[in-house]
Amino acid sequence: MNIPLLDLQAQYATLREPLLSAIERVMNSQQLILGAEVAGLEEEIASYSQARHAIGCASGSDALLLALQSIGVGPGDEVITTPYSFFATAAAITRLGGRPVFVDIDPVSYNMRESDVGAAITDRTRALLPVHLYGQCAEMNVLQDVARQSAIPIIEDAAQAIGAEDQKRRAGSIGTIGCISFYPSKNLGGAGDGGMLVTNDDEHAARLRMLRVHGEERKYHHRLVGVNSRLDAIQAAVLRVKLPHLEEWTEARIRNAARYDQLFTDAGLAEEIRLPTVREGTRHIFNQYVIRVARRDELRDHLKSNGVGSEVYYPVPLHLQECFHYLGYGVGDFPEAERAARETLALPIYPEMTLEQQTYVVETIRGFYI
Repeated sequence: MNIPLLDLQAQYATLREPLLSAIERVMNSQQLILGAEVAGLEEEIASYSQARHAIGCASGSDALLLALQSIGVGPGDEVITTPYSFFATAAAITRLGGRPVFVDIDPVSYNMRESDVGAAITDRTRALLPVHLYGQCAEMNVLQDVARQSAIPIIEDAAQAIGAEDQKRRAGSIGTIGCISFYPSKNLGGAGDGGMLVTNDDEHAARLRMLRVHGEERKYHHRLVGVNSRLDAIQAAVLRVKLPHLEEWTEARIRNAARYDQLFTDAGLAEEIRLPTVREGTRHIFNQYVIRVARRDELRDHLKSNGVGSEVYYPVPLHLQECFHYLGYGVGDFPEAERAARETLALPIYPEMTLEQQTYVVETIRGFYI
C-alpha cells in the first residue's frame, strides 16, 4: 500500500465541482481581496467558534502577530509560551521585540504545563500564549485563573485546533484572542495560506480589523501602524465550501483515532507505543495522531520503506533553535519538550482513511517491533 500522511486529493475529489464553482464566482466578481466572501466566512467562523467576532488575515502566523500587536506587546515585554510548537508561535513574539519565556510541556498532552506558568510570570509579562497542540486544548481553566490573578491576557494559538473544545468551550473563544490557521494541512484547509482571529472583545475586534490593513480606520487614514495581512477572497470562498463538512471530517478523525487505539491494543503493542491521551472534558479533533516510541527515526524509515507516510512534529524544540540562542536556554532546560522531540511520530489520520489502510499502518509498525 501507499498511504500518505495526508490525502488532500481524496478530499478534493468529493468537492471538486462546488470548489471550482466558488473560485469561478470570485473570478467573475473580480473582488479578490476581503469583500463579501471574506465577510461571509468571518460570520460563519465566528458562529462555529462560539465567538462574537472573526477577522480574516493572510495566515495563521500573521494571526499570532496581529493578536500580540493588538494587546500591545513590544520591546522588552515577555510572553510565556511553550518550547514545543511550530516556529511561528515564538517568532511572532520576537518580531514585535518581545521575549519568549518558555515553560516545559506536560509529557502526556504535549501542551504547556499549566501548573508551571505562575512561577514564570514577572513584572514584564505581557501575555500567556498557550498552544492547543495536535488538536487538543490546553487546560484553560487553570490558565485563566493564573491570568486573572496577574491581570494579563491570554492569546490562544489554535492553529491546529479549530472545533476543539475545553469544557464545551470552543478553542480560540476562551481567551482574549484566538488564532486559527487555514494552511492546507489543517482540518479546515484552504487552497493556500490563510488565517483568522476570533474574539469576544469588541475593542480588539475593531483594532484587529485596522491592523490587518496597515492600521487604516478608513481609506488612507491610519490610526495605527499595521501590516498588510488581508485574506484573499478565493481562499474565503474555498473555505466556505469546506466549512459545512468540517464536523463530519472531525468526527471521522475522532473515529479513526479510536480505531487506531483498538488496533494497536489488539496487535499487542501497548508496551512499545504510547498512544495519544484525550484529557477529560475536552474534544480532541486530531489534527495529528501522535504516538510516542523508542527508536523513532528507525521506525519512520521502516514506515517509509513500506509506503506509509509519517512526520515528526517537532524535531528541534524552540529553545534549541539557532536563532533563539540569544535567549540563553540550553540542552536540558526543558527535558519533556526535548524528549518529545526525540520520541514522537505523527501517523496518517485523515478522514477518508479506511479500516484496511489503518490496519496496514498498524501491522507495518508491529512488524518493526515484534
